[in-house]
This record gives sequence, structure tokens and C-alpha cells, in this order.
Amino acid sequence: MADITPDIPEGRQLIQGYGAGGFRVAGRRYEGSVIILPNRTLPWAVESFVDVLPENLGPIYEAAEQIEVLLIGCGTRMAPPNVNIREAMQPLGIVPEFMDTGAACRTFNVLLSEDRAVAAALLAVE
Repeated sequence: MADITPDIPEGRQLIQGYGAGGFRVAGRRYEGSVIILPNRTLPWAVESFVDVLPENLGPIYEAAEQIEVLLIGCGTRMAPPNVNIREAMQPLGIVPEFMDTGAACRTFNVLLSEDRAVAAALLAVE
């Protein structure tokens, strides 16, 4: 059997699974929504897309120098991009990309394997 696991630098936060109201990241289960930075995963007290606001992205601001792309997992379906988030991220040099949570997880892993400066804010899905 061929091993297709991407070569991820040690300490990086590979998303191994999502669903059932949480995520498995770097061998650890997280209940609820999360913010994933290149080197750590944090619980995110956001339950619906209406709560995805610039003021709820504190860890992204703190790690802004390490991030070029912010993937925003909107839940089971992609939601229209939030212009407030785009405006808040622009001065930081961060490009927000909105997609459904599953697509955001897969895209995060691809970008991480390419050693890109990526972070994710992911709404949990069932």
C-alpha cells in the first residue's frame, strides 16, 4: 500500500478529521469550532456564520506576521464573503478565503504541505 500522507514539518497542525461537532488536529480532538494557526490549534467560541466577525478573530491578529491566507470554514455551505473581515485583514496582508468547512480543511492541509503561511477559522459541522 502506498503512503499518501503529506510530508508535514513537525509541530504543524495537520487536520486529520472533521465532523460530529468538532475536529481532529495533530492527533487531538477539539469539540466545537476552532482557529488553527501553523503551530497551534485553539478553541473558537463561534457557533454560526453570523458570529464570524473581525472582533472574534483575535488569535489571527496576534499571529498576523505568520499568516498570508486565512481560510474561513463557513459550516456545511459556503456563505457570502464578509466584507468587514476582508477590510480588517487587508492592512495585515492577510487574504481571507471563504468556503464550506470541509473544503477549508482540505485546502488547509494542501497549503500546509506546501509550507504556505496559512491559518483557518473553522465552524464545526455535524
